[in-house]
Amino acid sequence: MPTPLYRSIKVIIMSFAFPEISPIAVTIPLYFVDVPIRWYALAYLAGVLVGWRYLMVLSRRPACRMAPPVLEDFLLPATLSILLGGRLGYVIFYQWPYFSDHFWNIFKVWQGGMSFHGGLIGMIIGGWWFSRRRALPYLHFTDHLAIVAPIGIFLGRLANFVNGELYGRITDVWWAVRFPAGDYLPRHPSQLYEAALEGVFLFALLSIMALFPKIVARHGLLSGTFLAVYGLARFNVEYFREPDPQLGFVLGSLSMGQILCMPLIFFGLVLIVRALQRPRPL
Repeated sequence: MPTPLYRSIKVIIMSFAFPEISPIAVTIPLYFVDVPIRWYALAYLAGVLVGWRYLMVLSRRPACRMAPPVLEDFLLPATLSILLGGRLGYVIFYQWPYFSDHFWNIFKVWQGGMSFHGGLIGMIIGGWWFSRRRALPYLHFTDHLAIVAPIGIFLGRLANFVNGELYGRITDVWWAVRFPAGDYLPRHPSQLYEAALEGVFLFALLSIMALFPKIVARHGLLSGTFLAVYGLARFNVEYFREPDPQLGFVLGSLSMGQILCMPLIFFGLVLIVRALQRPRPL
């Protein structure tokens, strides 16, 4: 029977050494200042643009009919909602003690620090404001956003992996990755787990559901599915992800990410039940 020392040596040999990639994708010279553009920023930008283009494709379907100019007008509000919500979510949920003493550092977004849950709250508020101004059915509008949201999530998690951040817990699986920021210990590549579940799987699920007009006609069903499935996927992946060092475990063995996923699962199930209880669409 292999000894613990043998297993440890085997894991170190078989695990993958993470290549040290700069988190800065490109630097743009601007007058006397060099502006660094991070991979994470490019992922946000690409997620918004690709999601917007896919929304334009969806808008051509009879069940998902929505005027392209409406979607074009939402591009800027969507970007601002994600950025503001994501930043404020990170400040409040993950680093409030620090930023309460260093208030002006909140605006130093180039130093990193975004929260998915904050960005989601920003999109919910921004989508509500936009739908009210355009007299759009709110849940029908958010159903459109739910279908494309996994695109941005997928790209964001890939950027986390490239940056070598938000890595997983120490493990002995053969596909473990040794991240420089993780003391070169073999760890779960939890960013890729999230990219697969919250990105690829969720996108495929919602895209297939959107093919059926009777599902799309039940406003809120796609939005509820997005919230519930994302919440469940993220909640479970958090068991493989290293807790945030400044927080650790917040409630027993639960991380902040798991606590924030609980209301997503609850409200997602509420939306699903309400959508299914409505009269069946013709």
